[in-house]
Amino acid sequence: MAGQRRVLVLNHYAKPTSSAGGTRHVELFGRLTGWDWQIIAGNVDHVTHGEFTTDDPRFITVPVTGYTRNDHRRAMSWVTYAHNAFRAGQRLPRPDVVYASSPHILAPVAGWALARLRRARFVLEVRDLWPEAMVSLGYLRRGSVTHRVLRALECWLYRRADRIVVVAGSWGLYFAEAGIDPGKLAWVSNGAEPDDFRRRHDLYRPLRERVPVRGRLFVYAGSHGPINGLDRLLDAAAELPEHTFVLIGDGHDKHTLVARAAAEGLSNVHFLDAVPKEELRGILAGADVGVHVLVDNPLYREGASPNKLYDYLAARLPVLNNCPGDPEDILMASGSGLTVPTGELAAGLRKFADLDDMTLIEMGHRGRGYIEEHRSRTVMARRLQEVLDCVTAPAGRRAKRTA
Repeated sequence: MAGQRRVLVLNHYAKPTSSAGGTRHVELFGRLTGWDWQIIAGNVDHVTHGEFTTDDPRFITVPVTGYTRNDHRRAMSWVTYAHNAFRAGQRLPRPDVVYASSPHILAPVAGWALARLRRARFVLEVRDLWPEAMVSLGYLRRGSVTHRVLRALECWLYRRADRIVVVAGSWGLYFAEAGIDPGKLAWVSNGAEPDDFRRRHDLYRPLRERVPVRGRLFVYAGSHGPINGLDRLLDAAAELPEHTFVLIGDGHDKHTLVARAAAEGLSNVHFLDAVPKEELRGILAGADVGVHVLVDNPLYREGASPNKLYDYLAARLPVLNNCPGDPEDILMASGSGLTVPTGELAAGLRKFADLDDMTLIEMGHRGRGYIEEHRSRTVMARRLQEVLDCVTAPAGRRAKRTA
């Protein structure tokens, strides 16, 4: 459209709302005014490892190599994405801004190169602290040659970005230690749009009709990977056989978790495949309580912005959480949930199970109100709008206001 500014988004793992997966950028950029946008994503699904295709005109998919484990094949997927996204970006109309998102770190490298080539501003979005995340999770040894190279590349990107968007406001100290001016940072949290989370029994089979339910219905909706700590959730489910647990999603550990539940006779635990975000919004409110769990790791004490937490609250579900920091602060501020140490998941779930329906409903309403006011996609899109408007403003009026 005439007069529209253009932003090109590089996100290897981006998805439209008609698919399961990360819909952050579709939901944020779709709420901007005065901006035309396109997303370059990889053509392999990060979770299922199958082919990803979409007829969404906002998406351009580029070939990437497949992988099934966190080994050299996954690294090759990063390399092929960066290479092919760079090539694809050269064939598109010149953008005013190139917006490149990690993880992984090579997507921002391609984004910086495209911005230089196309004479565009470069905005770097950090959704995971790389390479710190790989060190913290045991995939990379601190101080190794690979770690030093990646750390140098990380800091090099920070210095060359016109703005740095972070999803966790508590990461400021991490960037300060890297010598980055705090004024360069802009906080645009993950979030959810409450109006999107309505029961849609006219479109989707209700959650309570998909599994046999006894007692309270606890739901976990998200990735089933090593960082999610779902073994601890199965431990808790084994202690509460009178209640029902539904785990929705896919991931590296899912087959192992399914096999364990079968071997231990956990008949109160049910696994459902990942569903498109549109469908998840329409069924999530059918549960009684949302469960947010992560492994106990120093990385998450630095800060976290978990989509599933916001989805639960937008769907009016009270939440049991085991992650300190921002998730705990949100639940305390809104009066919509409870945070417990990982070893006390069963005790926390039992507390929820013993609450009456009206108390749970009131907690859910408070959580939805908090998200609507503080963490909705609409609220966060306004912050993103300010970042993009400021970074493209004439030099004399360019300011770093979105702290």
